[in-house]
Amino acid sequence: MTFGEKLRQLMTERGTRLRKLAKEVPVDQGHLSRIANDHRAPSVDLAQRLDKLLHAGGALAALKPIPVRTAVHDDLGEATEAIELARRVATSDVGDETLVALEMTVDDLASAYPRSAPGELLARTRQHLAYVSQLMDSRMTLAERRRLVVVGGWLSLLAATCDVDLGRRPAAAARLRTAAQLARHVGHPEILAWTLETQAWQHITDGDYRQAVELARGAHEMAPKSSSAYIQATAQEGRAWARLAADGVTGAARETREALARVERLVEPLPMPDRPEHHYRYDPAKSDAYIATTLSWLGDPAAEPYARGVLDRLERPTAGPARPRRAASARLDLALALLASDQPDEAAHAAMEAVTSGRLVPSNYWRAAEVITAVEALRVPGAAELHEAYRELCPPKGDDV
Repeated sequence: MTFGEKLRQLMTERGTRLRKLAKEVPVDQGHLSRIANDHRAPSVDLAQRLDKLLHAGGALAALKPIPVRTAVHDDLGEATEAIELARRVATSDVGDETLVALEMTVDDLASAYPRSAPGELLARTRQHLAYVSQLMDSRMTLAERRRLVVVGGWLSLLAATCDVDLGRRPAAAARLRTAAQLARHVGHPEILAWTLETQAWQHITDGDYRQAVELARGAHEMAPKSSSAYIQATAQEGRAWARLAADGVTGAARETREALARVERLVEPLPMPDRPEHHYRYDPAKSDAYIATTLSWLGDPAAEPYARGVLDRLERPTAGPARPRRAASARLDLALALLASDQPDEAAHAAMEAVTSGRLVPSNYWRAAEVITAVEALRVPGAAELHEAYRELCPPKGDDV
């Protein structure tokens, strides 16, 4: 009895359909069908996995699959060696359908980022990372392996971003290293640039603004000129300079405005992407949000109209779903802008809405604390209530792995 015959027999006896078994392995359904019909030989790992799932007690795994026939002739030795090499390179246990599904999953998860709780999104992302890790042991073509590594790079990057949002520094650092390693392995400069940009944001949240500038510039140099990472790195550099300007660093305000001008030039010709909520696609409206943040950190009253416009578009978007997490951050921008324009009462109200929204992530708690400190110093009515809400709803960040 051949491997395929025994596999079909066991599936019939167990009442298991091909589609269900392929999902349990998991493996591409078309590839499993070819194995069941002895048109493709399974790997040792796959044979053992099928044996276990079908409770064959080793009987299935012990069967040797039908060998792939290759014509061998002394006079054609070199030719058949080349044919065999090509056959092995083309052999795959993964399949295009699986890779397309994973690539679509990456886009879905990245698009869910602005409206999902970081802990919940991290859990989903980790599940897919585990599956990608499992597939790495499968046979696949060189092209398929590259696609799988790229998927792993994006998923590691997204998981690291969620870790940053949750204040999980060791986990974020480890996943950023993994994303960078995978990106270098396949020569993917955009993922590499995003890892540096993400580190820049983490250093801003930690108050290390000089290092944030250096990392943002490194991301800018690494990123392809036509990529979203190129624009995002420029915007992140501007935010870091704005924090340095707020600290009184000479020339930082000029650097801030130059970075904002560069972002404006880069964004002007951009069309609206099909999924503007995608975290790794820069849509033109996102630049207004960064301008609002940057100007509010400079203490520039011009931040107010930007912040109001951004908040309105986030809550009532003309394209894509509402983005409540970004709306919470936009309220903090508005609060700082209102302080700069001498409207502390409304600033306290905007901050309270952000704190009580349930959408503020730990990486932004410090921004809320900044507003609270300012309204308390001004003895704004309701400042004590705002402080109490912050203490209750924004607990200290953890560093758990």
